[in-house]
Amino acid sequence: MSRIPKIRATLKAKLAELIPAWQGKVLDILPLTAALAGPCAVITFAEEVQKSSWAGYRRIVKIWPYAAPTAGGMEQVEAWCDVLIRKLHQTRLVDDTGAAFTCVYLGAADSDHLDLAGALLTRPIRFGVYVPEPTDEEDRVIAAESNTTTVTETATATSLIEQIEPTDPWLDALNRWTSEQLGTGWTLYNDAWPSGYVAPSILWRLTGVSSTAAGTSAFELRKQWVGHVYGTSEQQNKRIAGELVERLNAVVKLPLNKEERRYVTVGEASADLQADAFLNGQIRLTLFRRTSRDLPNAPLIREVHQNPVLDE
Repeated sequence: MSRIPKIRATLKAKLAELIPAWQGKVLDILPLTAALAGPCAVITFAEEVQKSSWAGYRRIVKIWPYAAPTAGGMEQVEAWCDVLIRKLHQTRLVDDTGAAFTCVYLGAADSDHLDLAGALLTRPIRFGVYVPEPTDEEDRVIAAESNTTTVTETATATSLIEQIEPTDPWLDALNRWTSEQLGTGWTLYNDAWPSGYVAPSILWRLTGVSSTAAGTSAFELRKQWVGHVYGTSEQQNKRIAGELVERLNAVVKLPLNKEERRYVTVGEASADLQADAFLNGQIRLTLFRRTSRDLPNAPLIREVHQNPVLDE
């Protein structure tokens, strides 16, 4: 990916920030003939796959902390790994172009071992770097309100929204309701994370549509949604996801058009508070609405046959 050099540079800077002993010592992979001098870290990039249509690509990154046996050895490596896991897992980073990506801890990549060239101890740990595809993300921004929004920024956001093709009215209703619940400071996205996603934010994406007959003159249309609550901390993610589900179940109906008295009904709302906010989403929501069928215009009696009765 063309963004990998930017991601690499951003990760190097973040690692040096988290571990001050690594300032100027976060390195790319070295030739076999080169010797490492600890303390330092090496960062390597492994396989890349398209994870999903809403999360984009996942690139595996391995971080190798190196410490000398006389300077803490594996205990020092353990301490550094603990800091990286706590500070990088589920963390959003932004490169110098404004594009964002999320780091997710995936476990240790190998066992403890000794670097023979430099006589340093190390254990690599893996992170998944999730990189949304930068495709028309402005069209997915529904609202971007904050306390520092200027009049010019508001006008620009409004003009972008007006350029969006007609959206699903159910999704519009869900966005309006969510915005009313969260107030200012939150950004709403639809369908997929844009490359410049911010936090705190909510992503709503449609995952299924079904319908069932409700008599001969009506049918019930159901739509399933997944909500991603991506806040500034795990605690905020859980709190907001839980509160939204509680309020959805209490509100019962969301207005499509109040003047015409058209609504969608909340069929089921639940939250998995252990789910990954960026990748899987915590909220599962089903909305439904009963709609009349369009019956064909046909005469009640198509033909009349006359059978005369003969007198005996």
